[in-house]
Amino acid sequence: MDKFLKKIAWLIIIAPPVYLFIVWNKLPEKIAMHFSLKGVPNGYGSKNDMILVTILLTGVATAIFLLLPLAYKIDTKKTAVENKATLLRLAFAITLFVSFVSCLIINGATMANTGLNIRLVFGGIGLLFCIIGNYMHNIKPNYFAGLRLPWTLENEENWKKTHLLAGKLFFAGGLLIAIICLLTPLIISIILFVIITITITIIPGVYSYRLYKKQKTLNSIS
Repeated sequence: MDKFLKKIAWLIIIAPPVYLFIVWNKLPEKIAMHFSLKGVPNGYGSKNDMILVTILLTGVATAIFLLLPLAYKIDTKKTAVENKATLLRLAFAITLFVSFVSCLIINGATMANTGLNIRLVFGGIGLLFCIIGNYMHNIKPNYFAGLRLPWTLENEENWKKTHLLAGKLFFAGGLLIAIICLLTPLIISIILFVIITITITIIPGVYSYRLYKKQKTLNSIS
């Protein structure tokens, strides 16, 4: 499985530059380079600027895929090495998302500057949350991935319980975001995206802190 991901990842990484090469002659001389939250173009550049944007995003995708799976090697946590496979799969998911956004930008440039489909971007983030949530319960204590709070890092049980809850919330919340972005108007999608993202981030943190306080109280009594 991991060998397959490593092979297909490079196809995904080079997809945006290849796509740009294919549609190059269709690009207008003046293209949208910056968009509002509604996806409306509010900044323009030459078609040559698209090369720089594509190189930048391709570089980001490459760096994530190469470096994130190696983070365990410089992690001081003894259990960090157990995250090797999980980090590779998370890196693959993030790389896929970055390349997806890059292709969306290129596609938007070929559509007479009609704008960027922000709903697809937010929907993609929702699916990324789903994937992250699916792997959260497998992440062992480390300093590079997961909810790296003082009380989760110092207590393995706290880490495990917190990430079990966070995994469920990220999966459900991400799926809900993806569905909302497909079915509701853009402004509603943005509002609900922010609310859901904040909720699934804060709840595990509060839960983790309460576990920490509870354990601290039990230790003081004993």
